[in-house]
Amino acid sequence: MATSLGNELAGDLAVRLRKANAEVAARYPVESGARQPVHTVYGGAHLFEADLSGKLGRLARRMLDTYGADPVEMAAAIGVTDDAELARTVHARVIDKLAREPVEDFRIDFEDGYGNRADAEEDGHAESAAREVAAGMAAGTLPPFIGIRIKPLSDELARRSLRTLDIFVTTLVGESGGTLPGGFVVTLPKITTPTQVEVLVGTLAALEAALGLDEGALELELMIETTQSIVGPDGRVMLPLLADAARGRCVAAHFGTYDYTAASAITAAHQHMMHPACDFARNMMKNAYAGTGIWLSDGATNIMPVPVHRGDALTDAQQAENRASVYAGWRLHVEHIRHSLVNGYYQGWDLHPGQLPTRYAAVFAFFLEGLPAASERLKNFVARAAQATLVGDVFDDAATGQGLLNFFLRGIACGAFPEEQALATGLTLDELRGRSFVAILRNRRGDS
Repeated sequence: MATSLGNELAGDLAVRLRKANAEVAARYPVESGARQPVHTVYGGAHLFEADLSGKLGRLARRMLDTYGADPVEMAAAIGVTDDAELARTVHARVIDKLAREPVEDFRIDFEDGYGNRADAEEDGHAESAAREVAAGMAAGTLPPFIGIRIKPLSDELARRSLRTLDIFVTTLVGESGGTLPGGFVVTLPKITTPTQVEVLVGTLAALEAALGLDEGALELELMIETTQSIVGPDGRVMLPLLADAARGRCVAAHFGTYDYTAASAITAAHQHMMHPACDFARNMMKNAYAGTGIWLSDGATNIMPVPVHRGDALTDAQQAENRASVYAGWRLHVEHIRHSLVNGYYQGWDLHPGQLPTRYAAVFAFFLEGLPAASERLKNFVARAAQATLVGDVFDDAATGQGLLNFFLRGIACGAFPEEQALATGLTLDELRGRSFVAILRNRRGDS
């Protein structure tokens, strides 16, 4: 068969492509399917205690018993679902979750939720919070993921911020016998330049060396809440540069709704999760970090589901007003969570124990509603895995299959449904727990 290009040129082009494709694959690996928390609860460092997660769970259950005891009424009133059977299933699983694992991720906050205090006071809180974390490690009362949010690395606050980090980590490692809690991370807020990330990375590396921790043990999160963290002064998109500055330590990027909208000159009355400016920023984050393995988290609903009247001798009218106030807060929270989930943000912030019931109710309903279609799609992928060609599905079918597998892994991890419901897809428990669709493809084809 006649050709116009010689083998030497074709070989050179293949080498060039192979190098470029390898660089893309290294930067955008197939998602691992590792567990990502569905939320992060933020609380002031001065209030943190070793058993805080359990206390928040009990407060959330009390809210649920008071204002959401009827599953069908609650679900319909706050917009979770109008399906009575689904409402009862979700309600039962929320009750189980609040008893078993009420908080998935907690951030001990030395920034907005803490404020600016005297140096001696913050030093004391950094030390005491670290001791409480160590006590929680020993008692087994910490959530699966935990960390601290330090102050920004601005000229005014950088020294204070890094001193707090040093005291906290040094105390924690000393109290715990040289270990960190699982899922520990340091959150850096209000980033305006990659240099701030680089400085934090250098500090984390120095702490590891001084304390005998493994290199890379201290991981970080980026707070995307300034306009400068989206677009730089030269017009370049800053998000990849911030991740690169983290030198492999970045595990997540969290969107800061209210700082970002304020920085965009949006007036206070219109600073909310559904503003188009927030969708723009989140879409930029999605485009910059999709496929990198960096988890994305949405921001917080800042209107709390709280009653307007307090006391034991309330009139019927006051009780009705309380219920209306709580339902309004719950409905708004559910609306925001569903918006996040539909747009591929599987994590968000919670600020109040009253938001825990709706966090789990909205997430559980989302996964249970999508379960039949996802089961059928994944079943089809698994059924034809042995027949698919290697070239055709490394970057296409495998990535899509991993996305479907991740749906089940997320739903199982948060408690929306048990592992057994995923077996209807044709997967085995071993394949499911292996968390890799590429491995499933290889094993079913008999590839080495």
